[in-house]
Amino acid sequence: MNYQEALDYLRNLTTFGMNFGLDRIKKLMELLGDPHKNLKVVHIGGTNGKGSTASMLSAVLAESGYKVGLFTSPHIHSYRERFRINGEMISRHEVTALITMIKPLLEKMVEEGYEHPTEFEVNTAMAFQYFYQENVDILVLEVGLGGEIDSTNVIDNPLLSIITNVAMDHMDYLGDTIKEIATVKSGIIKKNRPIITGSDKPEALEAIEKRSKLCVSPLYILGRDFNYQTDALSKKGSIFSVAGLKASYGKINLPLLGEHQGKNLALAVSAVELLQEMGYSKITKASIFAGLKKVVWNARLEIFRQEPLIIIDVAHNVDGIITLKEAVKSIFPEYKLTLVIGMLADKEREKVVEIIAPLAEKIVVTKPLSPRAGNWEELKILAQKYCPEVLLEPNIGSALELALSSIHPAQEEMIIVTGSFYMVSEARKWLQENV
Repeated sequence: MNYQEALDYLRNLTTFGMNFGLDRIKKLMELLGDPHKNLKVVHIGGTNGKGSTASMLSAVLAESGYKVGLFTSPHIHSYRERFRINGEMISRHEVTALITMIKPLLEKMVEEGYEHPTEFEVNTAMAFQYFYQENVDILVLEVGLGGEIDSTNVIDNPLLSIITNVAMDHMDYLGDTIKEIATVKSGIIKKNRPIITGSDKPEALEAIEKRSKLCVSPLYILGRDFNYQTDALSKKGSIFSVAGLKASYGKINLPLLGEHQGKNLALAVSAVELLQEMGYSKITKASIFAGLKKVVWNARLEIFRQEPLIIIDVAHNVDGIITLKEAVKSIFPEYKLTLVIGMLADKEREKVVEIIAPLAEKIVVTKPLSPRAGNWEELKILAQKYCPEVLLEPNIGSALELALSSIHPAQEEMIIVTGSFYMVSEARKWLQENV
């Protein structure tokens, strides 16, 4: 296979849908020789903030002189974004080689009567094999969906686990209450391994504490065992101070926007402190500060352009849109907002629009490039209750042109592009090529 054929093969695996459970991934890993058992892993789950926390942690570890693998999902533009070592994406050649290696193993599994692994299970297997081959010192591993029955949970002895928070999302798969969702997410807590959480909902903490006691795992909770304070928020970044598990860190410069990043930062710093205790002695206060200055996490309250001011954010659930709203109110209170938005049918569209639409003077509703877009036009009807001007444009590029045509760079006006990964990915690509 060449790279394009390998990618096409991988994409075709979406026909196997979302099929939870660990039997298939365990068998696939066994056929690969169980490379995951030779990796040192930090496992990160939660509803929002997983990727930001993972990127902060990996930046600090890389700055400290370690070879750090980072596995995240979904990607914004390229599958290669999912597999990084010290910030560098996997090569096309390596992707092709991994899929070429794994394909006959998938066929062997089916011949032996196993269900065919899903696309994400194959992604996970590729990650473990790649980072094992590259002999990384540590792997920062983001959960795909949920926790207990997510394919990344084939890891049974992580260095530590992090649950960033628990909110209502993916209810079709994880449960209808915070407690049910937290119970699934707490499945990444393992016996005698530390767990750090930023969750503040009592019913979520109850589930996490129950699992940590069952596993005899030390539990560290934001607000009880470590904390942060916000020193400054601006369109150039954020400044926070962190009271960690072992030490204090004053005025950390973080190039990410939003007060919510303080929570993710506190989780990352506390994780770093635990890793220091475990023997990662090259981590210093200086490398913590220097690493955090270099964090990049695209499409999460990302300032794509300053003039005109364009912000891209995959706020694809209610908690995410609340975070976006708070950032707009605290960092850009004087700006007139034009919103470009497209959401999938299975998201809580009505609640999202109720939260964000009143801030906008103009809204352009567009269509995510996904079969799950459903009745995407309904968003216009919902938004008209809160905003005086709502336009409908199915083509994402044309929707962005509509938004840009009404912006005056000399004035305090801004465009926010938000919604599903499918829409935001296409929008960011168009902006890269046309703005």
